[in-house]
Amino acid sequence: MLAMTVQVLGRGCGRCEVLHLNTVAVVSELGLDPPVEKIYEEAELPRAGVKATPALVPDGRVLVSGAVPSVKLIRKLLADALG
Repeated sequence: MLAMTVQVLGRGCGRCEVLHLNTVAVVSELGLDPPVEKIYEEAELPRAGVKATPALVPDGRVLVSGAVPSVKLIRKLLADALG
């Protein structure tokens, strides 16, 4: 598999935790290597281009912002991100 980074950015709310847990499950299911990073520092949000939380950011690209996508959608987004 290609190396990639997967980050969940947020403010530490319950929705952020749900996105993180669901993303960890999908990364494991897809057999990807990277750990899913939780980034809950407020200063990091604008640097990453995140305007609403939680956000799913693989390889520095904001794919989801302000919503908790379904596990099915996370799977599709990450699989598509691999090309």
